[in-house]
Amino acid sequence: MIHFLIAPDFAPESFAGWHLLNTLLQKITDNPIRLITPAGHREQMDILRNQKVTLIYANPFDAAQLVREQGYLPLVKPRAYSDEMLITSYADSPYQHSDELKAGCKILVTENQDLRLLGLRLLESANLTEQDIEWIEVDTFQEAARLLINQEADAAFFLVSTYLHFMPNTRQQMKTLMQSRIGDLCHVILLHPDDAELHDFFRDTFIQIGNTDDGEKVLQDLDMRGFDAVSQEDIEFMIDLMETLKD
Repeated sequence: MIHFLIAPDFAPESFAGWHLLNTLLQKITDNPIRLITPAGHREQMDILRNQKVTLIYANPFDAAQLVREQGYLPLVKPRAYSDEMLITSYADSPYQHSDELKAGCKILVTENQDLRLLGLRLLESANLTEQDIEWIEVDTFQEAARLLINQEADAAFFLVSTYLHFMPNTRQQMKTLMQSRIGDLCHVILLHPDDAELHDFFRDTFIQIGNTDDGEKVLQDLDMRGFDAVSQEDIEFMIDLMETLKD
């Protein structure tokens, strides 16, 4: 049985699309594939610790750890797509820019440490350090949005890809204070190193999905244009970029 885990930062509206993609993959590969959709980052890490996961659709921060520490192999990334991060506040907050945040402010974050470090890099112009901030940890970006809208924090860190998939009414109750402009970070699909012999097979399968009517419809449901190959050099460059941003 092949296990395919989807990072928990996808929008709830995409849930059906991922199941359709999984069904299509089973049809194309003639293999049983179990889709795993953890509710939060903590659950995702528990799954990865306790069982073998063949395929992972990972955000760039988790991908870096999985490649460097566990030897996962890069396959593909969404075409014409990059992951940036946002610092947001609730719509009628007194802040217009992240530079206006002060020591003692409350910021909502998921458990992803790399995303927090990138956010801190953006907050350098506000002269804020990690110790200056009261961190509120949540399991999902959806929970962060709910608490922020309820004004239980001053700001929150989001991936742009997740933020844009919130319902319009949700986004209207928040405002952007700062957005990163990196351009080289993206979600990637990774393959477990024990299945290295299947690398080219799965890479080509994902790339060719958009060549069929069924595949094109699935990609539309996921708001994707298709998949492009990711080389080892590509993933190492992305990892090095994140390390540079954290230094």
